[in-house]
Amino acid sequence: MSDAPLMEVRNLKKFFKVPSGMNHAVDGVSFTIGKGETLGVVGESGCGKSTLGRCVIRLQEPTDGHICLNGKDITHVRGKELKRVREQVQIVFQDPYSSLNPRHRIASTITEPLKRSGRFDNKSQLQEEAKRLMALVGIDQRLQQSYPHELDGGRRQRVCIARALALNPDFIVCDEPVSALDVSIQASVLNLLMKLQEDMGMAYLFVTHDLSVVRHISDHICVMYLGQLVEKSPTEELFMRTLHPYTKALLSAIPSVDIHKPMQQIRLRGEITSPINPKPGCRFASRCPYAMEKCQEPQRLEEIEPNHFVSCCRVREI
Repeated sequence: MSDAPLMEVRNLKKFFKVPSGMNHAVDGVSFTIGKGETLGVVGESGCGKSTLGRCVIRLQEPTDGHICLNGKDITHVRGKELKRVREQVQIVFQDPYSSLNPRHRIASTITEPLKRSGRFDNKSQLQEEAKRLMALVGIDQRLQQSYPHELDGGRRQRVCIARALALNPDFIVCDEPVSALDVSIQASVLNLLMKLQEDMGMAYLFVTHDLSVVRHISDHICVMYLGQLVEKSPTEELFMRTLHPYTKALLSAIPSVDIHKPMQQIRLRGEITSPINPKPGCRFASRCPYAMEKCQEPQRLEEIEPNHFVSCCRVREI
């Protein structure tokens, strides 16, 4: 695997103007993803992880920062150049039903990106490619002329995955792709995504709030809190040696089936800091049991252990 990252994000910011000020949805996030790797992004609802994924592929325009794909800065590309970039990056949304056009049949949905790209000359080639993509994601050929409402959630999500794969992208944002599905279906879709990655060499940015899911699929994990990364490390390292107080609280909330080891859940108290015009200090301080006066100072990600970064001024003390 090449040392050069496929995707590099530096100091990415996305602010939204609201009546009371600026909502700092994503505030100074940096990471890299190598070819064929999966970076998991976890955090509570509203922490900015979905906004991060959409900014990375330019579905939303970032306020500041840099996004590089294959070594090329794509932060401000426009027109035909942006169209070429969007053939290399795709997204699978959380709700497969709302992300599909209810008036389009399955085959039409899958071939729409191919029609717009101009890669195929005639209808028979498009039909053959639609069949190939359906087989690739495990959808029966008899469902080609079905509408989204005629399929269950798992099949609908497979249609979304087939559509994302149509142009053979290098990078896919998976925005909570299994959270709307039953547990048994979740496992089959996750296994499909992992097999596709192994066969096709794509990189994923996998957004989720479920730490059990992200552990199963990710090579590295970023933990977000109110628009900022608070911890970043290889997956197994994060689970074996959790350092940030917020990450510890998240891990403690994972249900356990071991009756001999009852759950020791960390209960967070205090008010959640507003993401609108936030103060410079640690945004987790109002809920952190270890908070001190120095936590009101600006925090930054620091490499505490090899390839393990934490944003906490007290991490060496607790």
